[in-house]
Amino acid sequence: MGIELQSHQTKAATGEDPSHSGGGQLLMDSPEPPTLWQELVRFIRTSVFSKKSSKKDKNSNPVLFCLKSIFPILTWGRHYKLNMFKKDVMAGLTLASLSIPQSIGYANLAKLDPEYGLYTSVVPPLIYATMGSSREIAIGPVAVVSLLLSSMIQNLQDPVADPLAYRNLVFTVTLFAGTFQAIFGLFRLGFLVDFLSHAALVGFMAGAAIVIGLQQLKGLLGLSHFTDKTDIVSVLGSVFHSLHHPWHPLNFVIGCSFLIFILLARFIGKRKKKLFWIPAIAPLISVILATLIVFLTKADKRGVKIVKHIKRGINRSSVSQLHLTGPNLGHLVKIGLISAVIALTEAIAVGRSFASIKGYHLDGNKEMMAMGFMNIAGSLTSCYVATGSFSRTAVNFSAGCETTMSNIVMAITVIAALELMTRLLYYTPTAILASIILSALPGLVDVSGAHHIWKLDKLDFLVCLSAFLGVLFASVEIGLLVAVIISFAKILLSSIRPGVEALGRLPRTDVFCNINQYPMASKTPGIFTVRVSSPMLCFANANFIRDRILNAIGDEDEHEGDTKKESVRVVVLDMSCVMSVDTSGLIAIEQIQKGLISKSIQVLKKNFNTQLLTYYSFNYCLVK
Repeated sequence: MGIELQSHQTKAATGEDPSHSGGGQLLMDSPEPPTLWQELVRFIRTSVFSKKSSKKDKNSNPVLFCLKSIFPILTWGRHYKLNMFKKDVMAGLTLASLSIPQSIGYANLAKLDPEYGLYTSVVPPLIYATMGSSREIAIGPVAVVSLLLSSMIQNLQDPVADPLAYRNLVFTVTLFAGTFQAIFGLFRLGFLVDFLSHAALVGFMAGAAIVIGLQQLKGLLGLSHFTDKTDIVSVLGSVFHSLHHPWHPLNFVIGCSFLIFILLARFIGKRKKKLFWIPAIAPLISVILATLIVFLTKADKRGVKIVKHIKRGINRSSVSQLHLTGPNLGHLVKIGLISAVIALTEAIAVGRSFASIKGYHLDGNKEMMAMGFMNIAGSLTSCYVATGSFSRTAVNFSAGCETTMSNIVMAITVIAALELMTRLLYYTPTAILASIILSALPGLVDVSGAHHIWKLDKLDFLVCLSAFLGVLFASVEIGLLVAVIISFAKILLSSIRPGVEALGRLPRTDVFCNINQYPMASKTPGIFTVRVSSPMLCFANANFIRDRILNAIGDEDEHEGDTKKESVRVVVLDMSCVMSVDTSGLIAIEQIQKGLISKSIQVLKKNFNTQLLTYYSFNYCLVK
């Protein structure tokens, strides 16, 4: 084969047409392409079943192997030790002290009764503890998903006019969200989550943080008349109009006082890492102190709005409350899909960031399955969409958690609170819940991340800005839709308008580089080397690439004619970047070859996809 390749190169260099001496034949025998059935079987096998497990594990006990792959607790539980349990108990108790007040506040943000936020901190963490692969992630309700649900579902059902019907729709959306997440994990469709790019997520989170903060003005100021819309114009207009109605400044005093206390505690925790427990318990201390103040001073009779009744007891069944039929079913499926993607994106990003610190790999597909099944179970037990929280995960990590046992400890603590503390929370002011939510919002605004995106890619920054402005001035779903559309437009633009680069040789090396990027690279007289910088040569970009190559060769020929240098006699097409070629691409290459041969210019193709040439035979010369 090496002799045959050398003879082809010699004939090409001397100007002899390789097609007259067998140039149209392949240099090696290509394997027979797989049939359509073989391709389908291979796709299902690699999509549904994991490749990472050894044959020994699979053959030893297939049932045990299957259970271990679904429930990682069976693997790490065998090596669980007492000292690890002590650390997990401390982390779980610390986590619960933050989770209880936050869960009540996020339930209020989702326009649900307080107990449903606590319910969401019980069942989903227990399910995730057995199925999840992240050791640090803390499961429960989060601000962004709570806002997403309330802003989209209230368009179908008014939570004030009929709270029961609204709550039933929330449970149904949670079921659909969990189903989508489980399907993504089962069939390894995690790439669908990647459609929401990092830039879009940064902009979306920042916009959502501002919208959530504006929504808390209702509780912070104790306003009775407030808009149901989430855009900044409607919210600010509602605030200004509400100030003309009677309102009670004592709500503002309580909320701002404890907001300053929580932020101060967080500042201390950041300055001294050993005092991480101070910002963790600050929200719970704030709730206890604020409740005592209202109870002892009878401030509720002077206009301070309070939580009032919270139902006692653990999660109740909500199977009969699911709405799987009706005119709003399509809308509920759409909201469930959006919630699933947002929740997965946030949870996997949080889990992977802390997994990289601990030095282990996080299985994204297992995470999706765990998230899916925990939300499905949650929808049946009066919970709404749960996911990983960055603030609570950071507390869990700082508290020294070793495994997901900390989630179990937290869930048990929340159960105890549901059984014993609900009556004590009757006088909790809503202003303190607003201050707890406001204290968690700075972590959602990543200014340095947005600045980094601006420096790296201006088009990516446009995606970030679109998501931010869309959420801020329109709605959550419009902001996401605009960001995804611009992201897809960017992908299409780079696919149908790829780069065609002229290459030159670096001095004293055999390396060829883009002459625009490396001005010191020199061209060989009479030889023009061009590279197609696209992984695909297909119907969408074949004509564009053909025209760019022919125009580049024409410009090069004119330039060398003006400088009285040798005109182009040989064109080398570097196809090393091209991984896939369809029939339109092959036809374009044939047209390039015929057009150049008609001008007595010889064409050499480097690193061409030889497997495709099994089906299509052209007069070509292959150089490697």
